[in-house]
Amino acid sequence: MRFISILMGSKSDYEIMREAVKILEKFQIPYELIITSAHRTPDRTHSYVKEAEERGCKVFICGAGMAAHLAGVVASLTTRPVIGVPMPTGMMDGLDALLSTVQMPGGMPVATLAVGKAGAKNAAYLALQILANNDDELKAKLEEDRVAGAKKVEMDSKEVEVRID
Repeated sequence: MRFISILMGSKSDYEIMREAVKILEKFQIPYELIITSAHRTPDRTHSYVKEAEERGCKVFICGAGMAAHLAGVVASLTTRPVIGVPMPTGMMDGLDALLSTVQMPGGMPVATLAVGKAGAKNAAYLALQILANNDDELKAKLEEDRVAGAKKVEMDSKEVEVRID
């Protein structure tokens, strides 16, 4: 069974990572969600990644703040795609997490997205796009979603538009 795994460094990350969950549920893609820390529970993190990969995980989404090493540790344990979502925590409101997540050594890629909710949403969409490379039905659903998004912008505009002819 193929699925996407969402890992969070702490329970405080759930409100933001819930945005990724909503997208995966919208597209009816199976997912797992766990709290595991690169620093506080390294054995749990290592064993979970290996077990999830063996059970069919195709993409890992990792949300973490401050030192934000979770995505990098996961990337060191798997060759599956890893997507990092920096959390808006710490003294720099997420900039520290962004830099920690994006600054990976060569050969250990982490696709790093925006800090916070927009990053969590886009992480789910990116994971879906990765799966869609081998799934024409999912690809079609993603294309329909884009069309619906464009139509929503047009409808929203019509509600407030003022033009001079």
